[in-house]
Amino acid sequence: MRRGKIIIYLALILLVVLAGAFWFLKSRSVPEETAAPAPAMVDIVIALQNIPQGAEITEDVLGKISLPEGTDFSVMFRYDQRDDLVIGKFARYPIEQGVVITKPMIGEAGAIASTGPEWVNRISPGMTAISIPTSRLSSVAYGVADGAHVNVIACFLFVEIDAGFQSVLPNRTAFVSQSGFKPSEAPSLSASVSAGQTSEQAGSAQGRVELDPTFQQPIYIVPSESQRPRLVCQTIFQDVTVLKLGDFPVGGKEVDTGTEEDAVPERGEEAPAPKAPDIVTLIVSPQDATSLTYMLYGGAQLTLTLRGANDTSRVETEAATLQFLLSQYAIPVPAKLPYGPEPRIDALVAPALENDSPAQGER
Repeated sequence: MRRGKIIIYLALILLVVLAGAFWFLKSRSVPEETAAPAPAMVDIVIALQNIPQGAEITEDVLGKISLPEGTDFSVMFRYDQRDDLVIGKFARYPIEQGVVITKPMIGEAGAIASTGPEWVNRISPGMTAISIPTSRLSSVAYGVADGAHVNVIACFLFVEIDAGFQSVLPNRTAFVSQSGFKPSEAPSLSASVSAGQTSEQAGSAQGRVELDPTFQQPIYIVPSESQRPRLVCQTIFQDVTVLKLGDFPVGGKEVDTGTEEDAVPERGEEAPAPKAPDIVTLIVSPQDATSLTYMLYGGAQLTLTLRGANDTSRVETEAATLQFLLSQYAIPVPAKLPYGPEPRIDALVAPALENDSPAQGER
């Protein structure tokens, strides 16, 4: 009986030892079974040395770098494709050593400007660049940086003119006397024209006849002031690319647009703040460039609005006039009341903006 118990105990101990050995061996084999295989690597073309703009790409300037399979290679070149896709092409931009060469960096010889500034390669075929004046207000507080996409709004002032004289209406009146044929040796038509009999009558504005509602008598009225221009604003261009905010460097150096007084600070004085840009260069079609030139010399005021990075939509807009604003936004025309504010208000004065040029602040 006692001998049987000893056998049972030994059997249990042996069972526990075997179970422990099984779990120990299993725990050691799990990492080897579940270990993920190393990802496959792909060789990508890089610049083995600096490549100047416009230079032809040859075998000796190319190197390779290994990237894991699954990387986005849509704009890159595999090293085994370099003979067909890279060698023999030309650099659109200066490519520094160690940089991965992508499709936008290279092109055919005819599409590359081997001479001239590097920014001309950012102008697509069929497009052109033109510069327009800007300010902090018209450039979204200088948020319109290089490469941004913008819309362009133009505002115009229109007046009525005499088609024959090409002068602003109303015309000035004058007196014509002694007109007709005069008997003489050689009959001729003559007339005498004067601005008026007195200085008060000189060059009177042409008016019109209206019926006075009180006395029921016709009266001749003339304007009390010159013609008021009518304002209209409209979005003229959409999704325009900004080539440069500010001046381009000349001869590899930035243009100094400051004055001689703030060129070099005295010892102990703070350096002057950089001059705010007052010009922006846009990439537009040749026809749009011609239209912009006309508007610049025609007195139009241009404003840029910033677009989203991935927004390529086109929105049809309606020109903004006084009539449009009153109807679109339900703005009522104030009624004539027997009372009013004091002091008298004849103009709305906006808060002054720093760094704005006088021309922009006055509009």
